[in-house]
Amino acid sequence: MSQQFNSFSEFYPYYLSEHQNLTCRRLHFIGSSLILGIVTYVIYSQQWVLLWLLPVVGYGFAWVGHFFFEHNKPATFKHPIYSFIGDWVMFKDIIFGRLKF
Repeated sequence: MSQQFNSFSEFYPYYLSEHQNLTCRRLHFIGSSLILGIVTYVIYSQQWVLLWLLPVVGYGFAWVGHFFFEHNKPATFKHPIYSFIGDWVMFKDIIFGRLKF
């Protein structure tokens, strides 16, 4: 049974509980950083065809972290919108030192 959340603020503690493994968190961070780099490059170079890399890179790094290090299923499968937001909030929290990296 899928857990229901009424807001992102309810979801985020659950999201963090699914990202306790440091390697998993680092892989998320690397994937998100690469996404920002790809978007920057695509805008600069105008090579829009490279946008197909975004889900491959973003989800690829995250899913490796979940399946091989965290040993759970990504929250994306049940809560895709909140999970997408959670990725970027966790990225910000790592940058500002609120989460261990």
